[in-house]
Amino acid sequence: MNQVVIGEPLPFSVRDAQRLLLTRGERIADEAQLQGLLQLGAVVEFDEVADALQMVQREPPARRWVRLPAEWHRVAGEVKQALCGSPSQLVGALDSVIDQLLLLIDLSPELALSQVVRQSVTGSGHYGVNHSIHAATACHAAARQLGWQPHEQRQAFQAALTMNLSILDLQARLADQVSPLTTKQREVIHAHPIRSAEMLSAVGIADTDWLEAVRTHHEVPGGAGYPCGMTDVGELAELLRFADVYTAQLSRRANRAAMSPHQAGRRLHQMSASSPLTFALIKAFGVYPPGSMVRLASGELGVVVRSGEKAHLPLVATLTNAAGESTPTALLRDSARDEHAVVALLSPQSVPVWLSDERLAELIGSV
Repeated sequence: MNQVVIGEPLPFSVRDAQRLLLTRGERIADEAQLQGLLQLGAVVEFDEVADALQMVQREPPARRWVRLPAEWHRVAGEVKQALCGSPSQLVGALDSVIDQLLLLIDLSPELALSQVVRQSVTGSGHYGVNHSIHAATACHAAARQLGWQPHEQRQAFQAALTMNLSILDLQARLADQVSPLTTKQREVIHAHPIRSAEMLSAVGIADTDWLEAVRTHHEVPGGAGYPCGMTDVGELAELLRFADVYTAQLSRRANRAAMSPHQAGRRLHQMSASSPLTFALIKAFGVYPPGSMVRLASGELGVVVRSGEKAHLPLVATLTNAAGESTPTALLRDSARDEHAVVALLSPQSVPVWLSDERLAELIGSV
């Protein structure tokens, strides 16, 4: 649905259970025709939808940026189907969604980071699945910051995406649970690293580094982690643990508010200040990651759209004037200039302008 534009050529063929209804390139004339197709049980081939995402790269920039949030939403739905669907189809589905997610990150790393930062605003859907995507995005950003090779960046991404495979539904329930964990829930959480690795192995994942990282992503050097109290923990597993903690703190739970990126980064630094992995993760997001709402010295309110020359000096697109009034046109401010310095990090709820994902994508794309 996100890729259907009435009156424009379809990027894929449309079928029902028995026959071809429309070929790629044909047009849906109006809303009535679209609803009629849906009533017929219209479907498209999975691979054709994935191919259509590649076409986004070739579109005019203005249209491409507007479409990216819808593509993120669509692929998130496919991630849910992959992680929560039939185990027999997990390997193939994982390969497809990982390819699509990494392509979306390549199209705009800033928009990818903003998805993680803004989860308290746009939070919807399955918490466990969303958290897996956010942690994987954070791992990939840190791995790139560390200078890891492309295959190592992908390995970090896929390990993070699947590290909580066995407790996705439990995570979703716990996000809304205000009472303490039950004994059974504690047991399931304690066992989930091993159980998730077993599930991956059972469907044919043979990458030993991937499986070991999932199995040990809650172990802590020194032996204070779980489930085995190991003292020797691999670098990839540590990165997964840091990304898991950092992105979880950015999400709202029933019993606590979401932390700001600055607060989450400070907590992460306290966990392991000497680790180059925490440094890379914090640096990848910066002090003011894309999507952060800020107040400038000028009095204007705006949203961070890109990192500046230094981590604490981002580029900001204005949303209001100095009087706090919404403005029809965003102005790009360099916070390295004294008059446009960032003086406060704001919660989205305190900004008197609703910023949609599509509008944010436009602002990021205009820089």
